[in-house]
Amino acid sequence: MAIKTLDINLLAAQTGNVYETVAILSKRARQVATNMKAELDEKLSYFEGFEAELEDPRFQEEQARISIEFEKKPEPTEIAINEMLAGEIYFRDPSTESSE
Repeated sequence: MAIKTLDINLLAAQTGNVYETVAILSKRARQVATNMKAELDEKLSYFEGFEAELEDPRFQEEQARISIEFEKKPEPTEIAINEMLAGEIYFRDPSTESSE
């Protein structure tokens, strides 16, 4: 993965606070990571019932292919940052909302 510099002020401009931006990005990255883990577990759960067949090279190749496919995906943090830059993340500040 290549290192890419980001303009932190551009990210912070959306919330007005660098720390709030980092908190939002970390929560979103956790959500993305959880979804990716669930997707990987779902794909690998297919192989759970085949104890004897797991020695078969075709099963091993398929498991390796699935694992490599997930390793090539971008990191959850990178996905969260790209979503934030594209304006795809919804966030709100409960302290500024009026209570009725």
